[in-house]
This record gives sequence, structure tokens and C-alpha cells, in this order.
Amino acid sequence: MVKAGRLAVATPLLADPHFARSVVLLLQVDDEDGALGLVLNQPTGTGVGEVLEAWHPLAAEPPVVFTGGPVQPNAAIALGHGRPGAPGVGAYSVLEGAPGTALGTVDLDASPEEVQTAVSEVRIFAGYAGWSPGQLEAEVEEGAWWVVDALPSDAFHAYPEQLWQHVLRRQGAPLAFAANYPEDPLLN
Repeated sequence: MVKAGRLAVATPLLADPHFARSVVLLLQVDDEDGALGLVLNQPTGTGVGEVLEAWHPLAAEPPVVFTGGPVQPNAAIALGHGRPGAPGVGAYSVLEGAPGTALGTVDLDASPEEVQTAVSEVRIFAGYAGWSPGQLEAEVEEGAWWVVDALPSDAFHAYPEQLWQHVLRRQGAPLAFAANYPEDPLLN
């Protein structure tokens, strides 16, 4: 089921360069506005401190900006990893549908000092992935995406280049077999 808080994992059939082997955390899914998500496994070479210096101390490893998707690439969105039992703050909104309450969005206009009482680390994304109403569901039906449960740690994976395989392996058969699918089957 496509809903906020889950992952859309690109199948090997999805060749679009923006989404090939991507893992997208779905932040919003509704019938009126469509779906919005963040690609979790496309780090850039730009350090968080280079563009948002105040947020660098809270940046998760690797402390770089990630490409969140092709829509509005100049817009920044932050995810926060909530501290267990920490009180919420106005600048940290827990993601509906996410497992537990450990994952949410962070208002980058707030001060990092205010947010760090509720959040242990942040990940900064430039842009986002977006689908019109029904578009993502249609792409799932066509075999472009698998929709699976997310773990809060997925958004903060220390080795994002391995996240696609990691998420697939934990699904069990038959999806786990896809984790070994070669990038170019013709070279196999």
C-alpha cells in the first residue's frame, strides 16, 4: 500500500537516471495532491557546512547534502532523527505513518539549538520527488516501484550507496533476490 512513512524502492526496470536504484521515503500521499518523497541514497559532494553552516554540527554521516529528487532542486528539506523520549518542539514535526515516532521533518528556519533538544541528527535534501494524484500508484502497478516498510534508520544510513541493496535484502524472498541484480545485465 502506498502511504506516507513507507519506502518506494525502484525496481531494476526503472531506468530513469533520477530514480535508478533509488530508495524514496514517502512524506505525503493523498488523493488531492499526489505523493511527495525524498530520495535517501543520492549524496552529493557538497558538505552541509558549505550551504547551511549552522546545521553542520547536527548533520548525520556522511555530512553532505543529498539530492532529494528532481523537483525544486534549490529547495532544502530536512529530516530529523528524534531523540527517544525527547519532548517535541514546534520546528520538528513527526512524520505521519512512520514507524515509531523517531522520524520527522525539521524547519530549517528554526535555530539548530532549539531543534537539538528533540532531534539527535538531521539529513539535508536539495529538492524532492513528486507525483501527481494516482501517478505513483500507477507506476507501482507497472512494476517501476516496490513499496515496503521503512525503518527510521533508513533515512540516516551511513552508507547510502548500499541502501538499495540493504532495504531489499531485509524484505526476504523474492525481493531479497533483486538486491543482487546487476546494474547492467548485459555485462553479466
